[in-house]
Amino acid sequence: MGHRCFISFKTEDYAYKKYIQENLEIDMIDHSLDEAINSDNEEYIMQQIRKYHLAKSTVTIHLIGAKSSELLGWEEQKFIKRELQASLYHGAGNTQNGILGVVLPSSYEDVYKGSYACSNCGKSHTYINLNSTTVSEFSYNYYIPNGNKCSWSEDDRFCVLVKWDDFVKTPENYIEKAFQKREHQIAEKTKVKP
Repeated sequence: MGHRCFISFKTEDYAYKKYIQENLEIDMIDHSLDEAINSDNEEYIMQQIRKYHLAKSTVTIHLIGAKSSELLGWEEQKFIKRELQASLYHGAGNTQNGILGVVLPSSYEDVYKGSYACSNCGKSHTYINLNSTTVSEFSYNYYIPNGNKCSWSEDDRFCVLVKWDDFVKTPENYIEKAFQKREHQIAEKTKVKP
């Protein structure tokens, strides 16, 4: 069963959005947020984005490329941040979207940092760098604080992460995974504004 998807992306990554729309059989909602909503009322902003931009979508695909880092500043990332905040938002008339992060080839080396030996448990863990490669709305909800554990399992994460090359082979598998997270216990631990 297909799920309606909204794509959150930087202008520099438009070619990837276009490829998804033209080459993959994905049910899309295409109402990108092109200008900021003029209000200081956070609930109103979330309602407007959900109503006019993400309406009827159930999964948000966040393209993670070279220009996706929050380190570039709020003004540079305000649209992605707002789209992900609205996707995570539970409120009047709003249901939370699943979030699927698709790492673009230009960012593989920045995001996927290999394995390391854990000083706590002695096991090997994979290091995924999201703090300096994307926005906090994604990184926090991928690495939701999990107490004293030294690593995160799939059940400890709300956001789903995949490399572009794997995504394009079987997009429906990853979209379904993100959709299922909406009903998972971890959905109760998400934060709209980390």
